[in-house]
Amino acid sequence: MTTYSTDLLEKLADIAPDSALKQARETRDAATRHAQGSYDALFTEQDGVDFSLAERLRLAQNVARWHGDSQLTNHYSERLQDLPDIDETARLDAALTHGERLSFKPASATPAHLQALKKAGWSADAIVTLSQLIAFVSFQSRVLRSYRLIGGKPVENGSNKPVGAAFWRTEPNTHSGRDAPQAFTQEELGWEPWIPAKKLEEFDEAQQAILAKFGHTDSDYFRLLGRNLPVLEQRTLTDKGIFYTSGGLPRKERELAATVASKINGCIYCASVHSRKASQLSKQTEDVQRLIDTPPGGILSKEQSPRWQAEIDFAAALSATPPVATQQHIATLREQGLDELEIVDLAQSAAFFAWANRLMLTLGEPFND
Repeated sequence: MTTYSTDLLEKLADIAPDSALKQARETRDAATRHAQGSYDALFTEQDGVDFSLAERLRLAQNVARWHGDSQLTNHYSERLQDLPDIDETARLDAALTHGERLSFKPASATPAHLQALKKAGWSADAIVTLSQLIAFVSFQSRVLRSYRLIGGKPVENGSNKPVGAAFWRTEPNTHSGRDAPQAFTQEELGWEPWIPAKKLEEFDEAQQAILAKFGHTDSDYFRLLGRNLPVLEQRTLTDKGIFYTSGGLPRKERELAATVASKINGCIYCASVHSRKASQLSKQTEDVQRLIDTPPGGILSKEQSPRWQAEIDFAAALSATPPVATQQHIATLREQGLDELEIVDLAQSAAFFAWANRLMLTLGEPFND
């Protein structure tokens, strides 16, 4: 696969070659490489795919703009200028509407919205790639903001006012009629897709081996995302590079950041998985439960320890759309003793769930298992 850039995030964040941030990203080499790999998988021309590169760049340009990142917007705009103009069609309008919803209110998505995409001419495979692209640019914008803040660079749309929890779905039943959770929980939940996951036998032997390598053979969610397997593979490796690496921020606090992002986005399923892990690792089950019990508009860091308050407030500010995290958030984290690598881990953990939540919330829904 031909790559467009060796490290786009480093370039757009203007990371100094001799900086502690540069060193931290090198320490997190897997996350750095596979975030770039995800970009390459999404924004390289692919023959025989019903989603042109021009359409992808047009959508990414808008998602970056909705997230308030002018440099990322300009990057996609510049790439778009090298391609022929795109016709304004109902198909493109449907994609942009989907992109705006996923950017600002992912928890408002319904199966009817996916049906509207199909009606506008989007195949099931293309819908998965479309959702991956929107979610990935949401991740990109947050990682870039955090790198700029860590590096002392200026950012847009800053606010030190605490970001409140979002609303979430409270319907008693799923689209298929299963019992649906109506509140955040640390209990285990199931998840069902709104468009069919690929059957295992529809993957060839090499593709089945990729699913098996990550332990996802029996997962509807991953076999659904497997409709674009190169993107799924890079995304999974990015995930592992962020959450399953030694040193730096304790794993319990990476899981805390994932939980915070899920509360900001209204994703009950992701919060159930990662709040449970945060509780198990920290042994602070009541503190984690207090966080996930926060009502819409409530402040997630209330009554937490000073270190967790600093981490929660930063993760929440980074998870807002557009992100509003500031230099003061970074200064407070440093006052609590977090070093450069730990802040990078915290930022990347929260940013990754801008990606994960937007897939879980808009391609399916949880049920009580």
